[in-house]
Amino acid sequence: MAASSARGGQPLTVISATVFVGIQALATALAAGWAVGGLFNLGDVGEYGLMAIFSVPALYATFRYARSAAHAESTLTN
Repeated sequence: MAASSARGGQPLTVISATVFVGIQALATALAAGWAVGGLFNLGDVGEYGLMAIFSVPALYATFRYARSAAHAESTLTN
């Protein structure tokens, strides 16, 4: 453990946090697509389309979070 801390961080921490944030972002995007589709009575195809559209920014935000978390973790020093 001390060797990986000396090299610049714990990759497991970054991976775990990224998985958590990614699942939260994707769940929010899917729920938003379902809610907006239901609100405007778009049917199943409309709901699935909105879910797909809303998932793209959620995945991008997850990617950006992973890069930022990895960078922040690599700059930490003990």
